[in-house]
Amino acid sequence: MNQINHSKIAVVIITKDEENNIAACLESVQWADERIVVDAESRDRTVEIAKQHAAQVHVRPWPGYGPQKNFGMEQARAEWILIVDADERITPALQEEIQAVIKAGPSPDLAGFEIPRRNYFYGRWIRGGGIYPDFQLRLIRRAAGRYDDTQLHENLRLRGRIERLRQPMEHYSMPTVREHVRKLKRYTMLGAQEKLKTRSRVTALDIAGHHFGTILKTYVLRGGYRDGVHGVIVALFAGMHTFVKYAKAWEMLRAKGKG
Repeated sequence: MNQINHSKIAVVIITKDEENNIAACLESVQWADERIVVDAESRDRTVEIAKQHAAQVHVRPWPGYGPQKNFGMEQARAEWILIVDADERITPALQEEIQAVIKAGPSPDLAGFEIPRRNYFYGRWIRGGGIYPDFQLRLIRRAAGRYDDTQLHENLRLRGRIERLRQPMEHYSMPTVREHVRKLKRYTMLGAQEKLKTRSRVTALDIAGHHFGTILKTYVLRGGYRDGVHGVIVALFAGMHTFVKYAKAWEMLRAKGKG
């Protein structure tokens, strides 16, 4: 078992075909004591680039988001672990805040910190639609817990108190509309599979109601209209995601003779 270093910080990044993102991501966390990349057998130059940036790289088959991140956490020697996605960046201001809170010696009952996240869609920071501040539980005490095995939007199960940092990380998840469409296919399939773990029926009201409800909530109730055309596109994509997820779940049930 790795000996824990109580004064250091390890960054864990999971990757799959992230050659366009991994260099900038690693450069934004070059201050960390450990930088651990767990790669799911990428077919591009992700592993090569990560090694060029002096990261500790592990290549293994894809077991799911939670188990892959748990594996990365287990490779660390630092007490505190910062989980970062390849399309995210840690700003200098956030770096300073993280280093300051760890240097101050958090109390033993503190399990982790939530970090606000700025999401950039099609080249613009989206302020409305419920997308900011988008708090993410990412800076955690290594012994406090692990991720579950939910297929989409995996959750950290921690024992202890959670606080919030003030400085945001930056997230470049959807650089173009084309990339958003590409990701929609994968995420809706995972979402449909996860939905069917808790329900055995999908109705027309489920499909239509959740679709239009998501658009209304994103654009009106959560202020998406403040982002202009970007806000319209984000809201419609949010509704489309919900619609396709439920439609795929309905189709899966029909294939099983339950539709």
